[in-house]
Amino acid sequence: MSTSTSDIDYTPPTFPPPSLKPLVEEIAHLLTTRKETISIAETAAGGLLSSSLLSYPGASKYYKGGLTLYTLPSRIAYAGWTQETIKDYRGPTTDIVSGLAQYVRKDLESTYTLSESGTAGPTGGETRNRTPGYVALAVDCERGTFTREVETGLGGDRVGNMVRFAEEGLKLLREVIVGESTRGAYGGKGFVSKSLTGEGKESKA
Repeated sequence: MSTSTSDIDYTPPTFPPPSLKPLVEEIAHLLTTRKETISIAETAAGGLLSSSLLSYPGASKYYKGGLTLYTLPSRIAYAGWTQETIKDYRGPTTDIVSGLAQYVRKDLESTYTLSESGTAGPTGGETRNRTPGYVALAVDCERGTFTREVETGLGGDRVGNMVRFAEEGLKLLREVIVGESTRGAYGGKGFVSKSLTGEGKESKA
């Protein structure tokens, strides 16, 4: 006995996640009114950044493209990495995401590129940047590369960390667009490392 699709009770999932939706709406409005564009290079967020930005109607006006560079070989294929780069790789850092953002923005010629790399869990390593919940973020634009480190405090909650990584990335992007991230120019005054309380700590890059 066949079942008609009309007989299936289907409730669409909430997307983007509630914590991302207002950020996406604001960023989409900012980019559209300013006639600016965005591209994405993400790893541990697994495509959440791109898909969230694309969920907004009219995304083709501001979205130039994106890459999900989850594996090291994908970074060789699409982000200019070499075997030597992989040999020296020690996990996500602000240097790593800065390089990804700069490379992708040059290729896609967008106004901004947002990049993300973190440790979603549930497993991790012994160093801070290998601890589940750690993420490094960067936004590259003509004014420079702005970076941030965040520790979510969610432990090994993989999905929770992925959503939070995307949320923190969108927050940084919004701040750079409106000119609030003035302390984090990579190669200049260092980066802003945000604690769980949201307090910024400046570190020299």
